[in-house]
Amino acid sequence: MTLVRTFSTAGRVLTQIRHDERTIGLLLVVPSLLIGLVAWIFVDTDVFQTIGPAMIALFPFIVMFLVTSIATLRERRSGTLERLFSMPLGKGDFILGYALAFGFLAIFQTAIAVSFAVFVCGLEIEGSIWLLFAVTVADALLGTALGLLASAFARTEFQVVQFMPLLVFPQVLLCGIFIPRDQLPEVLEAISDWLPLSYAIDALTAVANDSEDAAWIWARILAIGAWIVGSIVVGSITLRRRTP
Repeated sequence: MTLVRTFSTAGRVLTQIRHDERTIGLLLVVPSLLIGLVAWIFVDTDVFQTIGPAMIALFPFIVMFLVTSIATLRERRSGTLERLFSMPLGKGDFILGYALAFGFLAIFQTAIAVSFAVFVCGLEIEGSIWLLFAVTVADALLGTALGLLASAFARTEFQVVQFMPLLVFPQVLLCGIFIPRDQLPEVLEAISDWLPLSYAIDALTAVANDSEDAAWIWARILAIGAWIVGSIVVGSITLRRRTP
């Protein structure tokens, strides 16, 4: 694995996406629209102030998972990946290049989503806006990494969607959006303590309420980072050159 090949892969992916207006809209606009819809639903209540930080984590996470996994899978199904691997390009170069490309897009997606939630939807943040941004970027990168992991195992786009009940839905149900995690049954609370989306929701809520110090927040970001690295490593090891 070399930096030159990795950055070349990232550049190729970004060039492809630049000519795909629908993907750009899905990545950069849709999460903010969904956050705005939630804010509009609860416009006359204080509910959005409570669940708003969770929405900032949830929608970018899901969108990045879907777009990354399907885009990577199409490279393999079309035979592009097999042709690339006939050149001096390793699995690590490919996976990391995709992670860098979509990670770069995740930064813009996060900036738009956080700005829209705070300045348009009126989400009040008592803590550091920069810490909020850092957690949200880590959360979007988590969606990217899990999408890359799913694409390494899936054979069709439909199978990618089937991975959502395994990798996404349990995290959504147990991360504390519907009920505080400390009110879950003990077994489910123990499981939720190991799920990365729980770290993101906890950290974003803590920043919004200014209820924890920066060291506590960064510990959660590092935990999310460990999941990101682990997903990328496993994805690069299990990636197949071509879908049978």
